[in-house]
Amino acid sequence: MIHFTCDCCKRLIDLEHEIRYIVRMEVFAAADTSVEAVDDDRDYLEEIEDMLSRDEHIDPLDNEVYQQARFDLCTECRDRFVSNPLCRPATVELGFSNN
Repeated sequence: MIHFTCDCCKRLIDLEHEIRYIVRMEVFAAADTSVEAVDDDRDYLEEIEDMLSRDEHIDPLDNEVYQQARFDLCTECRDRFVSNPLCRPATVELGFSNN
């Protein structure tokens, strides 16, 4: 039987009594180009083929350009993630009367 552990709290996820959630993240560099810089004669299919046929050597800059990750979460960690996906500090809420 396959066992899953929450990647956040490291607790074993009991698939008989709870749902396992999967979070997929993708981070990549934005390619912001101006309209004048676009090359209409560019062969995009050839560039993709070149990238796919490249040697398996991993360039250290590749991690700065593109990364992807996958995480298993339990219900509690999923709720925390969805409510604050960027892990920003909680804002202080002031309680004002209704006068």
